[in-house]
Amino acid sequence: MNIQPAKRMALFAPSIFSDLKDFANQQKAKGTDLIDLSLGSPDIPPHEDIRNLLSEESALATSYGYTLTGTQHFYEAVARYYKRRSNVTLDPTSEIVQTMGSQEGLVHLPMAFCDPGDVILTTNPAYVAYDTGIHASGATPYYMPLTKENNYLPDLDAVPQEIAERAKLLILNLPGNPVPAMPSIAYFDQVIAFAKKYNVIVLHDAAYSEFYFEGDAPLSFLQAEGAKDVGMEINSLSKSFSLAGTRIAYIAGNAKMIEIIRNFKSNMDFGIFQPIQNAAAYALDHAEPITENLRAVFSERHKVLMQGLEQIGWEVAPSQGGMFVWAKYPYAKDCTDFAFELIEKLGVVTVPGTVFGTAGAGYLRLALVQPTEKLQEAVTRLATL
Repeated sequence: MNIQPAKRMALFAPSIFSDLKDFANQQKAKGTDLIDLSLGSPDIPPHEDIRNLLSEESALATSYGYTLTGTQHFYEAVARYYKRRSNVTLDPTSEIVQTMGSQEGLVHLPMAFCDPGDVILTTNPAYVAYDTGIHASGATPYYMPLTKENNYLPDLDAVPQEIAERAKLLILNLPGNPVPAMPSIAYFDQVIAFAKKYNVIVLHDAAYSEFYFEGDAPLSFLQAEGAKDVGMEINSLSKSFSLAGTRIAYIAGNAKMIEIIRNFKSNMDFGIFQPIQNAAAYALDHAEPITENLRAVFSERHKVLMQGLEQIGWEVAPSQGGMFVWAKYPYAKDCTDFAFELIEKLGVVTVPGTVFGTAGAGYLRLALVQPTEKLQEAVTRLATL
């Protein structure tokens, strides 16, 4: 039997994360003491109250039917969270839709709005799921560079007019992955003006909204005047509440856009396990004390890793939030080769910058997912190169 993949599969290369993990496991089997700074998977467990609620509700015989979609209880918790945190009013019945983690939402959303030939504006570098969604929809990406000179914010004024006129969707991620740049209301105002001028839908990925280390929390895109006229915000409980394995997130914003996504998803899945939804609602309703502890831990980690890398001559993108450090190393080496070299020689697992786009050449992404003493040890090892 001659089994051939669909032609579109040529667009989906095997994930380098798997290759890194496999190579790291090989080195571990040889006795290497690994410090894994690759995946942004929280190492801090969910709050005990969340775990207890999930356990209790999972034991109920009545918990195992289809939910089909987000529960009203969950949607109301999202609306309360946005009102408390950002003073944004959301209609729980029409302006929020649940997704199975932000990865699923990010991949499916372009398929609901974009046709082959449409342009999707994204960044270089950017989180890998954006390209997956773009390719799945058949749309064409246009990459906006994130440069130090522009404070790692995409320059909308530099988008050619003929590209802007073909654009259907703009994807932003602030603070971002891999570059944790912070937004401002003035910048979001510029985004909204651009979206209205060219009739472009805006999707802001706010997965790291609770990861900030100084001053006020990162702004929600929906705080900007007119944001709900042009777009949406996707947020996940994976990072902020350490619920990565439960796969629960949501998109909030323009009611018509939310309706389109809800219709799409009604053909794709039958909803998330109800105990997970209830545990997520509890997390959102108790976000302040839960995330305060998270910020204290990650703020210290952030300081240790950033300062340590700078002291050994690495150039680190300035950041006040996010879950990662984006660092340029002082060696003339291909970043993929260098990442594998670090695993083999030092036992330090990172992610090569070009995973996130061509602008990542010469960079590594390091996740703040180890205790401070492990991060200090990683810097000590890197200093021996």
